Amino acid sequence: MSSQDTGFFGHPKGLSTLFFTEMWERMSYYGMRALLVLFMTASLQQEGLGFTVASAAAIYGLYTGAVYFLGLPGGWIADRLLGGQKTVWYGGIIIMCGHIILAIPSQYSFFIGLIFVAFGTGLLKPNISAMVGQLYDSEDERRDSGYAIYYMGINIGSVIGYYVCGYFMENAGWHYAFGAAAVGMAVGLIQYRKTIGNIQGVGEAPTNPFTPEQAKKVWMGIVLLLSGVAAITALTYVGVIVINPVILAQYVAVAFTVIFFAYYALIYFKGNLSEDEKKKMWALFFVCVASACFWSGFEQAGSSLNLFARDYTDRMVGSFSIPTAWFQSANAIFIIILSPFFAALWINLAKRMLTPSYNLKCAIGLVIMASGFLVMFMASQYAAQGLKVAPYWLITTYFLHTVGELCLSPVALSAVSRLSPQRFAGQMMGVFVLTYSIGNIISGLLAGNFDPNKVEEMPNLYLQISLFSIGVGIIIALLSLKSKHWEQDQQLSHS
Repeated sequence: MSSQDTGFFGHPKGLSTLFFTEMWERMSYYGMRALLVLFMTASLQQEGLGFTVASAAAIYGLYTGAVYFLGLPGGWIADRLLGGQKTVWYGGIIIMCGHIILAIPSQYSFFIGLIFVAFGTGLLKPNISAMVGQLYDSEDERRDSGYAIYYMGINIGSVIGYYVCGYFMENAGWHYAFGAAAVGMAVGLIQYRKTIGNIQGVGEAPTNPFTPEQAKKVWMGIVLLLSGVAAITALTYVGVIVINPVILAQYVAVAFTVIFFAYYALIYFKGNLSEDEKKKMWALFFVCVASACFWSGFEQAGSSLNLFARDYTDRMVGSFSIPTAWFQSANAIFIIILSPFFAALWINLAKRMLTPSYNLKCAIGLVIMASGFLVMFMASQYAAQGLKVAPYWLITTYFLHTVGELCLSPVALSAVSRLSPQRFAGQMMGVFVLTYSIGNIISGLLAGNFDPNKVEEMPNLYLQISLFSIGVGIIIALLSLKSKHWEQDQQLSHS
């Protein structure tokens, strides 16, 4: 795209197309996600599914983990078969269909809807993010601020989703809330189609396409794979296959972890890396460990913290009852408020030659996130006494989690791009994304120990999560001191 295109706040007009498409997609994703555990654990009399907390949390972890994992084949489909534009379009349609299926008042359609949303998000999410970068020339200095604006759209969308879907959940019913998510995705698709001319030349064709013969075989393979998923789903519904979600989540967590270690080791030992590249790979390994641990705690927001908000938080303000899902909006609101301050913080530290290493930043983020669970440890002690706690306990926890996220998440992504061997950059980003999946599934397994009927056990659960995360953070911080000098050299050479 031309650097002369300044049609959207000094950025290419195409950014507005991608900004609003992503905003509405995130509205639908986060709005629906906030309902999942609440809907699954609600009793049949409350028109929920009546699942145990352990099963509901495991399903939640599997779903959120699958969303990140499916981004890998989603990016591959865009690169080799469809191109980014078409992949985003079809992904959005599949997401909308998934939300419509969830809006059907039948428990039999629930998992089908989740599968649709997961597959659709895997197609849309990585490719719309990639197209943002493709709006800019390689030397265009607006790229970083363009991503900052785009990231703002993500958080605005999530706030809208939490408030709209949370309101409908409390005042109209579960399936109206799921329907609201479908409407949000529909608005995003309409906007995308009407303004697609703004991204002409971006993602219109695959970057590394198959030959027609190869493409035909690949499409046949995809159809067979999807047919297999459909068959397994059907057999599960009729009772031929019985799936224990907790056991499945445990196996999937192990499988993803094995894949991560195997691929990482393959690149490290078989990638003909120089000694300097191997040192960077070690530093990046600890960033990946910190990422997996961070998300296993952070993603309690949609599971155990969500249940705590519903069952043990005083949500009354006068005569108004705060919808449970609204508490999760605190994270997005804090990100919008705090992001400029953190961006300025890293810049000012760099000017003073005080730039912390990637590992140290991630360790700090992990420890700050863990401190949020110390807050919940104290709050849950009051709940264990039969009291409903004030909302500020959860708000404080979300604030600390957000500060931790801003220390770790963008830093980790930057570390992947700068510490990965350049010839393996794309593969290493895919390996890094596995840490999101691993963290989300572990988060679901941990949240399964949150039993509302055993409230006296809650303080121990939150204390264990906190102490483990703090311990990992301290170990990574100490190890980072050993390699601090060359990591800082790497950062300064790019500053």
